[in-house]
Amino acid sequence: MPIIGKPLKNIPWQEKPEGHEGILWRHTGNPIINWNPTKKTARIFNSAVMPYGDKFVGVFRADHKDGKARVHLGWSTDGLQWDICDDEIQWKDEQGNPYQPNYAYDPRLVQIDGTYYIIWCTDFGGAALGLGMTKDFKEFIRLENPFIPFNRNGVLFPRKINGKYLLLSRPSDSGHTPFGDIFLSESPDLTHWGKHRRVMTKGGSGWWQAVKIGAGPIPIETTEGWLMIYHGVTGTCNGFVYSMGAAILDINNPAKVLYRTKDYILTPEQPYETVGFVPNVAFPCAALHDAETGRMAIYYGAADTYVAVAYTKVDELLDYIKNNSELLPGDAEEYR
Repeated sequence: MPIIGKPLKNIPWQEKPEGHEGILWRHTGNPIINWNPTKKTARIFNSAVMPYGDKFVGVFRADHKDGKARVHLGWSTDGLQWDICDDEIQWKDEQGNPYQPNYAYDPRLVQIDGTYYIIWCTDFGGAALGLGMTKDFKEFIRLENPFIPFNRNGVLFPRKINGKYLLLSRPSDSGHTPFGDIFLSESPDLTHWGKHRRVMTKGGSGWWQAVKIGAGPIPIETTEGWLMIYHGVTGTCNGFVYSMGAAILDINNPAKVLYRTKDYILTPEQPYETVGFVPNVAFPCAALHDAETGRMAIYYGAADTYVAVAYTKVDELLDYIKNNSELLPGDAEEYR
């Protein structure tokens, strides 16, 4: 198998349905998290999960019944049935003082050198990236915000590359951004960020990613390069539509795109994706993977209301990306 990583024998999994032609297939029990999942929360979606010991831990975007988004902790033995804390994560600053975000949404979760990092969209004089850490999912410490407003979709790589931490993001504006490309930044210490590079541009010969794009789950290291699942957005007469795509980035210089999908690999089709608080959204935020079998489970927010899961095999997905690729000028030429 092409995955460079550890086995995950208890990864959630269903075999591809007979006759299914797509490269991804949906979990038959979707959505795995429905309306009003806890007493305080109305909707949970756009959330991050990862293995933790012999079970799974998750950091969930939870929109409370006052309409504001917070992040909550959750646990699962199988990655599908989740016990989600009713109270939001309590943050402290590096001096031990309470430091709660005004709002927090669309978290990503990654382990680097034994520490778990959470990055999310926070209020910092406008939408910006918040960054925090934990060693044990009991105490949560906020670090310095990486960038000034406006920015969303912060995704850290799971290891240092050339001695530096790398972070994908999408510079934006104060509203529902009608533009957006994926950028890469590096840091020696998770505090000072620079050497910003544009990785991928919106657009292409089709329309599904014409408005904006953004990185999704933590990139997966493979023998072909870094596998990145991302979302692409198109505009319609009835609003935005969020679909999934995939790309392969150079293993030593992830600012360089080697391949990216010409067509989406999943788009809103099922009722839980097309009908909800915000219809027509499939927004990937996390992925589990098993290095022994190549199995992959992608967690995505559906219609800003539910959490859903889709499956694929990494070797088949890599082959699909390479054989159905369309690079844009900014992907291949502007990485330096």
